[in-house]
Amino acid sequence: MRLTGGLDRGRRLFVPRGSRTRPTAAKVREAIFNILGPPPGPVLDLYAGSGALGIEALSRGAGSVTFVEREPRLAAALKANLSRLKTDGEVVGDDAARWLKGSGKPFDLVFLDPPFALDAWAGIAAQLESGGWLTPTAWIYVESPRGAVFTLPPTWLAHRQGQAGEVTYTLYRRAPADPLS
Repeated sequence: MRLTGGLDRGRRLFVPRGSRTRPTAAKVREAIFNILGPPPGPVLDLYAGSGALGIEALSRGAGSVTFVEREPRLAAALKANLSRLKTDGEVVGDDAARWLKGSGKPFDLVFLDPPFALDAWAGIAAQLESGGWLTPTAWIYVESPRGAVFTLPPTWLAHRQGQAGEVTYTLYRRAPADPLS
């Protein structure tokens, strides 16, 4: 797997053999970052896996990225990739749902791409929304199986959606809640 843009364009990311990650396709990563332009300030890569999305954000100029990955082998590989690329990122070895129960610090961009078997989209989205993890106009990237149905916060407005194989990806923009409702 290679990075598609930025300072590290073309550089490879390594993932441990036998890991069951589902890295976001290069054409999807490129499309998302073409929409976003230079990544906004702090980025959160939940269920980081290979870290492809967060490392792509760093390559394209993100000031900081926090990666949350509970699988120790993947977290170690992620740290090794960051070191090899000579870039900084905070790698948190924890379960995303448990980590989000802590004190929230707002992020401008969040990648929400959990293992499909967890069916975690609605619960994690609610934690992000209510826990202080999102800036008022944050971008949220959600990757899910084609045809999956789940409820997201009403403040998340779909900006762009696409499909790649059996995957649907949607980029949401958070809108401030209506004070009159």
